[in-house]
Amino acid sequence: MSAPRFDVNLSILFTELPLLARPAAAADAGFDAVELWWPFDRPDPSDGELDALRRAIQDAGVRLVALNFDAGDMAAGDRGLVSRPDGEARFLANVDVAAGFAGSLGCRALNALYGNRVPGLGDEAQRDLALANLSVAAAAAARAGATVVVEALNSYENPDYPITSSAAALELADRTGAPNVAFLADLYHLHRMGEDVLTLIDSAAGRFGHVQIADDPGRGAPGSGVMPYDEIFRRLDASGYAGHVGLEFRPAGPAIDNFAWLKENHTMTERAR
Repeated sequence: MSAPRFDVNLSILFTELPLLARPAAAADAGFDAVELWWPFDRPDPSDGELDALRRAIQDAGVRLVALNFDAGDMAAGDRGLVSRPDGEARFLANVDVAAGFAGSLGCRALNALYGNRVPGLGDEAQRDLALANLSVAAAAAARAGATVVVEALNSYENPDYPITSSAAALELADRTGAPNVAFLADLYHLHRMGEDVLTLIDSAAGRFGHVQIADDPGRGAPGSGVMPYDEIFRRLDASGYAGHVGLEFRPAGPAIDNFAWLKENHTMTERAR
């Protein structure tokens, strides 16, 4: 049995370092792959900013395996733009930029967060806008050889985000009609919402475009909560899922001090290169 291929989300881990230093820190910690939320404060950063980040990733010798489209001001509570009339222009300004950057690094997963509910706008109107914007994103991703992934978040931490179950995310992906739209299975969010993640892996792993993990409760590293990660990794392996598993947990202290669990469990120690 092989172990998962882990990547590190540099938007939540190694944040004690400047952005451009994080890929090398991940490599020094033994990882060969990274992912990012949209790391700029606007949808269309300068070529110089994009080139600097690209060089930092390439010089570190790591792969970028997943990237978020611009999701708005995440720190202020935004959770995506695709379903929001007030975010559509920003999202569309970012689509080709993000897809082009991903394509230049061989990144194959682009996460399009749905967006929070808009007061006074009906669910169907938001859904129609989301589907239109996801179609644009899927076309741009296809040109870059990538897949758009849609994610369910838990409602405890994201009370205004309407996509809160695997069923809702899978339905949204289906309704786009695009062959390169898949499900981002963030197992922490799904477990927090009460889903049986083992059954989900068994039944739907073929629909996973990417996987992310943290432990519940607390969103800490695997082993800090109650989720059965030994069995989760065994089921992922048995399912044939061949993608990376993104580490998207909140570290306790410096990131480098949060990876002991990788060595403590033999099912987690080997990472495909």
